[in-house]
Amino acid sequence: MKKKFLHLTYFVACLCTMLLTSLEGSAQQVISVRTAISQALEKNLQVRQAQFQQSLSEQDLRQAKMNLYPTLNAGVNGGFNWGLSFDQTAGRLVTQSVSSAGGRINANADLFTGFQRINQIRANRYQLMADESNVERMKNDLVLSVVTTYLEALTNQGLLKASEQQLSLSQQQLGVAEANYEVGNNTLADLSQAKNQVATDELNVTSAQNAFELSILNLKQLMEMDPAVAIALENPALPDVDAIERNYIASQIYQEAVSSFPDIKQAELLSLVAKQNISIARGAFYPTLSMSGGLGTNFSSQAVDFFGPFGEQLRRNRSESLAFTLSIPIFNNMRTRISLARAKIGYENALASEQLAKNNLNKIINQAVLDLRSAEKRYSSTEAAFASAKDAFEVINQRYEVGLANSVELFTAQTTMNRAEFDHIQARYDLLFRSKVIDFYLGNEINFEN
Repeated sequence: MKKKFLHLTYFVACLCTMLLTSLEGSAQQVISVRTAISQALEKNLQVRQAQFQQSLSEQDLRQAKMNLYPTLNAGVNGGFNWGLSFDQTAGRLVTQSVSSAGGRINANADLFTGFQRINQIRANRYQLMADESNVERMKNDLVLSVVTTYLEALTNQGLLKASEQQLSLSQQQLGVAEANYEVGNNTLADLSQAKNQVATDELNVTSAQNAFELSILNLKQLMEMDPAVAIALENPALPDVDAIERNYIASQIYQEAVSSFPDIKQAELLSLVAKQNISIARGAFYPTLSMSGGLGTNFSSQAVDFFGPFGEQLRRNRSESLAFTLSIPIFNNMRTRISLARAKIGYENALASEQLAKNNLNKIINQAVLDLRSAEKRYSSTEAAFASAKDAFEVINQRYEVGLANSVELFTAQTTMNRAEFDHIQARYDLLFRSKVIDFYLGNEINFEN
């Protein structure tokens, strides 16, 4: 009767814990993997900064194109002079007060600048494309971080529940030990050991709680969510594990990823930017040819007798100009040669960065394939362990029903089965995640629903 009472007490305690957890979760915002990814992509500040940089590059490209057009400026002037002054319009010295006015329009155009502006447009276009790839790279990194953190939070949540179940079992065992000690069936050492086990399990619960709360906080930070907002995690739907593709070859994945992965595209485009910078620097060795023209007129109160009133003076005093300027670089303290040398070094550095990005991607993909294989082995091991623990629990349960096993043995077997089941579920999550990582490098969307 006492064994059945303890079993019933443990069952009621677990049921109450599940009900309380359900009630608490009803007041929380439920976050799925898809929601977490969507909100992170929408609000993450690092992604927004990358998008701002892309917008700046768009303006740089626009300015580089506009630099091909001539500049046009207009201006007017007016003034009063007293005393001795030279009147430019009348062409003489005057001692009387003079009122004057004038206006001019000037235009300037660069006819040849060593192709620097054309090459600058190309460099800015490559830079814009590199920044667009950088935005995609930031989004990719963010998606992986969100999924990893989400699954880490689920794992810690499961560990917390397992720790709480173990604590409940230890407390039940402590109650049995105290009862047996009072009737003389247990020694003080047995009672102390039971108390020590409870204290250890309480510490494990605290550690698991801290780990779970920290992973939730990390997830909220990725989503740019207020830490004070209570959230609950939604377990993603698990597709059939047997349907997962497992025969991946790292070299084949790399060949597919290297042609389209944003990290590589960004590095390649930055190499093209650096290459164009060489052409820009080399253009400074060429002569430059520019053209300027102007149209102006003026009025002076001292020239009324000669040139007529205001309107007549503006017509008669009109002046026009057109000039060409050829600038030949001879010596500028080696600035041009040094700029060219720096541009070449920058290009070599960009090529090294491009190769480094490819090497890093190759390493990551090979690691991902190894992680998938390891996850397969862990899944198989936990599957066997869960089946074994389940069989053991059924045997103990049958023995308990006929009085051949006590409640402690039953609870221990049940806890072992629960832990084995939890490990098996987590291994399944890990296997699915590792397979989705491979899909990610193949350019497929991370989706746990298929």
